[in-house]
Amino acid sequence: MTEFLPQPGLLFTLLTYVVMVAVLVVVHEGGHYLAGRMFGVKIDAFAFGFGRELFGFDDKRGTRWKVAALPLGGYVKFAGDMSAASEPTEEWKALPEADRAVTFQAQPLWQRAAIVAAGPITNLLLAVLIFMALIGYYGQARTPSVISAVAPGSAAAAAGFAAGDRVTAIGDTKVTQFDQISDVVTLRPGFAMSFTVELAGIERTIIAAPAAKTVTDRFGNVSKLGQLGISSGPVISVDVPLIELPVVAVMQTWRVLKSMVDGLGQIIWGRVSVKELGGPLKIAKYSGQMATLGFAAFLSFVALISINLGFINLLPIPMLDGGHLTFYTIEAILRRPVSAQVQEWAFRAGF
Repeated sequence: MTEFLPQPGLLFTLLTYVVMVAVLVVVHEGGHYLAGRMFGVKIDAFAFGFGRELFGFDDKRGTRWKVAALPLGGYVKFAGDMSAASEPTEEWKALPEADRAVTFQAQPLWQRAAIVAAGPITNLLLAVLIFMALIGYYGQARTPSVISAVAPGSAAAAAGFAAGDRVTAIGDTKVTQFDQISDVVTLRPGFAMSFTVELAGIERTIIAAPAAKTVTDRFGNVSKLGQLGISSGPVISVDVPLIELPVVAVMQTWRVLKSMVDGLGQIIWGRVSVKELGGPLKIAKYSGQMATLGFAAFLSFVALISINLGFINLLPIPMLDGGHLTFYTIEAILRRPVSAQVQEWAFRAGF
């Protein structure tokens, strides 16, 4: 009988989730806030949470900093930001020129786009900083793409993989680390792929389809993933020089981002179940579980969700930052804003 790790308590799970959301919201909205400040836009409010205000204060610039009752996000309210489509209202047009000049709508198009993009970009930068800290402290785990063993009766055994094979490419994508194989294979159960392998200087091509396996992790969470049935050699921890940390951390962030895009594509194409997606409840569950594994595991999870938040917000979906950026792009091409009615209908659909 399989023994699973104990599930964290409800209070602990809620606490870790609120801490994580607080960090990510402050970082995301902080990106909008700092960009707005840089361009001289007046900021009416910076809120953590939605709904009724629990407590807050006003700073000397007139910004209301507040914590609201529902800790599921937050927002920055810029002066003049009066509708989802950021359309000037009659009240805005009636403002004195000096007051109107510091509103969001009064800024040039490129500055409005920069303010909107600053939120998701800051989320990606947070992930880079977290990876820099973790890699700098623990070193970078590197596992060469050499197969140490092939499970009997597995998809790999049937396809002709052998111990000692070095996987050098999957399709047109070069491979140097074993984790890169896992990134591709797990998202493609039952999907035949071309693997380039090398053994004793001889290169050959193997066509293999990962088997669809139901996998249960240490906490009893069940997922259906692709598995070839190959094992890697020992994981090697390599110290990374301080000067190289930013590049290594950016590459790690890029790898996670590519995996997310790949995973979304597999869901769209129907190769992976949409059940693999998760909302706030699933994220809260995993945040508690990761926190029980230690601070490093929890930090890694925060980085993962921060990348996810940055990526999702850059998608061209109305209501999200990417939706606004899409309308700004159209405005730049047409040299006029998209009509308020079209934007309102788009934002309703996006919501």
